[in-house]
Amino acid sequence: MRYPRISRLSRFALLAWKPGTRWLWLVCCGLLLARSEACLAGQGARPNILFLFADDQRADALEAWGNRHIKTPHLNQLVEQGFSFRNNYCFGSNSPAVCMPSRVMVHTGKRWLDVDQQMTGQVTLGELLRQHGYTTFATGKWHNGKPSLVRSFTRGKHLFLGGMCDHTRVPLSEIVEGEVVARGIGPKFSSELFADAALEFLQEQPAEEPFFAYVSFTAPHDPRNPLAAYREMYYSSPPPLPGNFLPQHPFDLGGMTIRDEQLAPWPRPEKMVQDQLCEYYGLITHMDEQIGRILKGLAHSGHAQNTIVVYAADHGLALGSHGLLGKQSLYEHSMKCPLILTGPGIPAGRETQAFSYLYDIYPTLCALCGVEPPADLAGFDLSAIWRGGTGSVRETVFLPYMETQRSVRQGRWKLIVYPQINHRQLFDLETDPGERVNLAELPEQAERLAGMWRLLEAEQQSAGDQQTLTSRNPKPREIDLTGQARQPDAHQPGWIVEKYFGRPRP
Repeated sequence: MRYPRISRLSRFALLAWKPGTRWLWLVCCGLLLARSEACLAGQGARPNILFLFADDQRADALEAWGNRHIKTPHLNQLVEQGFSFRNNYCFGSNSPAVCMPSRVMVHTGKRWLDVDQQMTGQVTLGELLRQHGYTTFATGKWHNGKPSLVRSFTRGKHLFLGGMCDHTRVPLSEIVEGEVVARGIGPKFSSELFADAALEFLQEQPAEEPFFAYVSFTAPHDPRNPLAAYREMYYSSPPPLPGNFLPQHPFDLGGMTIRDEQLAPWPRPEKMVQDQLCEYYGLITHMDEQIGRILKGLAHSGHAQNTIVVYAADHGLALGSHGLLGKQSLYEHSMKCPLILTGPGIPAGRETQAFSYLYDIYPTLCALCGVEPPADLAGFDLSAIWRGGTGSVRETVFLPYMETQRSVRQGRWKLIVYPQINHRQLFDLETDPGERVNLAELPEQAERLAGMWRLLEAEQQSAGDQQTLTSRNPKPREIDLTGQARQPDAHQPGWIVEKYFGRPRP
């Protein structure tokens, strides 16, 4: 008769069960119990979360995703070690400051249509994790008010409360006993300050306490003033202009002269836009080096094996695409942004073309941490995709921007509607990923256009969006901004004002 295999310790315990040696058996039982508890603790340990968040990074500004003109070795490492979502979107915006609703959606798991900019009455991701025993820490940009910040994080250092600033003059705050305390101007470049704070937290965090560390960079948001070495490296070998570069946008999509768009004149000078692209890439490469420092610190801290790393950005940026510079449009370059996850249980070196939104991060992290999310989230658990439960969590992408633009994507087809000027664009993203050829006026596309219009209306209804798609009294479509006066904002450093506005800062 064959008996099942048992451990050496278990066999020793059985042999010890003899008259006069029962004390030895009790010792063995204690050892077995201790070993079992240790195994259970190891299997059930809640993972840590390190969330690295960029500001204004286009989805194509990443070397590992095919851009051979930019240097991002540490982000490449995350791509190699993790799972990439190549069709990740910001769900539009109700403000030209797209980062505000974008961050609201990340931290609430809901659409901007359903929450305010301060996340009033919402259980934020950090707040929920706090309730489940996580130490929560933040550094970097927080653009959504102090109350939601202190609800979300028990600790915070080198915090920037605002939308943008000179990267060399960051006004910093920290969380002290549940209060936000100002600490003056930081002594280093923004990305270095935030990396320093993250490293300090990782070094101090006890191994037995799970943590959620949120590191929110202000790079590569303008002012595009990277340290000299990082812009010079691209000036000497400049990247090409975007394939869909235009001197001016061909029609008025709304907000054509806002602050972001005034950083270069109209028509856009190619050399000037290319220099700004060099500076933008310089900010990303410098940020990438600071991310490398953080990842190295994570490895040395002993937390790496049990830490989920998330890398994402709040939205994209035009930087010359379609004649635009900012992010206030529904083109792919403005609404698509990186999303990469690595860590225990997440497959390495894989990617998906499935559609995702930034607000899917909340329920996904809840699932990975074994935390029950609020029932009213708009997002989905993306881990079902790499676990093989489904190939996708949604079949369409709906993008609403203020009252001026609405878009829907299904498969290769994308429709953008401009209600105030009664204009439509239909793109085939498979043959035209740069959205350069508008098919909406072609008779052979009439049936497809009608189907996409019905899909857009259905998506609006599902999301509770009340914006009408046509206007009885449309505004003029044509616009020519040649010679339009420009004014630099207060955050642009002197050398940028002199270079791009042609005058010294007063």
